[in-house]
Amino acid sequence: MKLTIVIPALNEEQAIGSTIERTLAARETIIAQSPVEAVEVIVVSDGSTDRTAEIAAQYDEIALIVFERNRGYGAAIKRGFEVGTGDVVGFLDADGTCEPAFFATLCRELAEKKASVAIGSRLGPDSKMPRVRRLGNRIYALILSALSNKVVTDTASGMRVIRRDVLHQLYPLPDGLHFTPAMSARVLMDDQLSITEKPMPYKDRVGESKLNVFHDGLRFFRTILEMSLMWQPAKLFFATAILCLCVMILLAAHPIESWLRVGRFHEDMIYRLLFCSLLGTLGVSLISMGVLAVNLHRMVNPSPSAPSFLTTMLDHIYSSKGLAVTTLLAGPWLFWLVGEGVWTRVTQGIVVIHWSRVVLAGVMVFAIAQLSLSILLANIMRFHAKRSRTSSTLGALQARSAPKPFVHASPSHKPSPQASNTVHAI
Repeated sequence: MKLTIVIPALNEEQAIGSTIERTLAARETIIAQSPVEAVEVIVVSDGSTDRTAEIAAQYDEIALIVFERNRGYGAAIKRGFEVGTGDVVGFLDADGTCEPAFFATLCRELAEKKASVAIGSRLGPDSKMPRVRRLGNRIYALILSALSNKVVTDTASGMRVIRRDVLHQLYPLPDGLHFTPAMSARVLMDDQLSITEKPMPYKDRVGESKLNVFHDGLRFFRTILEMSLMWQPAKLFFATAILCLCVMILLAAHPIESWLRVGRFHEDMIYRLLFCSLLGTLGVSLISMGVLAVNLHRMVNPSPSAPSFLTTMLDHIYSSKGLAVTTLLAGPWLFWLVGEGVWTRVTQGIVVIHWSRVVLAGVMVFAIAQLSLSILLANIMRFHAKRSRTSSTLGALQARSAPKPFVHASPSHKPSPQASNTVHAI
C-alpha cells in the first residue's frame, strides 16, 4: 500500500515549512505502524501571493504544484490526487493544526474496517478548536447523521484518507472549502460506501484562518442539504412529508372534534382548515416526489440497495392496484361529502351543503389526481429500471461466455518514473 499525502496551502508561509518537515518526519512512523509501505508528499500552492511556494520548493523530497491563481481548497486537493500515485490518498491542512503522524492511525483504521474513507475527528478531548466552530460542526454532524441514519461527529475535518478506487464514486465534489462536508455527505448517503472516524489531537492554527464562520457556515449547511438531495432525496422528502402531515393532524384535531360534536365547523375555523389543506397537499406532494426519487435512483443505479419497509409499502400504494383501492375507498367518502350538494345543484340550482364539505372533497380529488400522475411516472421508471438491469445482466453473461482472443505479447520497456521537485505552473 502506498499513501499519497496532499497538503493544500493558500498563503501559509508561517506554517508551511514546519508542516512539510513534520510530514516528512512522520513517514517512518506511518510505515512502521500501518499497512503503508511507501509515502509520497505533494504540496499544492493554491494561488498563494506570499512565500508559500518559495518555501515549499526548498524541500527536494516533495512534489510541488503551483496554481498561478486561486482555484479553491477542493480543487487543490483533487489536483494532488490526480498527480499522486498512491493506492490510498489523504490530505491535511497546512496551518499546523493536524499531526501528520496520525495518518498511521487513519490508514490502519481504513484497512481494519475495510472502509472507504477514514476521518480524523477534531472534536475529541485534545481539540483546541474554537467554541463557535465546534458548535457549528456538531450541528452539521447532527443534521447529516439524521438524514443518513449513520453517526458522524466531524463532517468538515481537514485530515482524512480515502481509497483511490472509490474516488470515482465520490466525484463530483466542489472546489471550495465545502469540499470536506460534501465528501462526508456523499459517503454517508451511499450504502455502498463506508466511513470511519478516530479522534485526533487538534492544535491552534498558525497564522490567520481563511474560514469565514458565517459565510462558510451557511455554505457548509447548503452543501449538506444539496448532497442529501442529490444522492438520497427520498429521505428528505419523506421526513418533511411526515412533519407536514403530523402538524396537519394536530391543527385539524379541534375542528374535527367540533364537527363530530355539533355536525358542522365554526366559520372562524376556515383559516385553520385552509392551512391544514395546504399542509396535507404538500405532504402528499412530497411523498410522491420521494417515491419518484426512489425509482429514479433504481433506474440509474445498476445495483440498488435492498428496499426498506417504508419504500416497500409505498411501492404497493404507488401502483395500479394501490390507485384502484384508494379510489374505491375515497368514492363513498366523496359521495357522502358532496353528493347531496351536487344533486340539489342539478335539480334545484342551489347548494345546501356546508362549504367545509366542498373544501375537503376538493383536497381529496386533488390528492387522487396527483397520485394517479405519480403512479404513471413511477411505472415508467420501473419499466426502464427493469430493462436496464436486464440489459446489464445479459451483457455481463455475453462478455463472460465470449472466447478470449489470442494476443501475442512482445516485450516492452517503459521508463520508470522518477521523483522530482518540479514546480508545475498551472
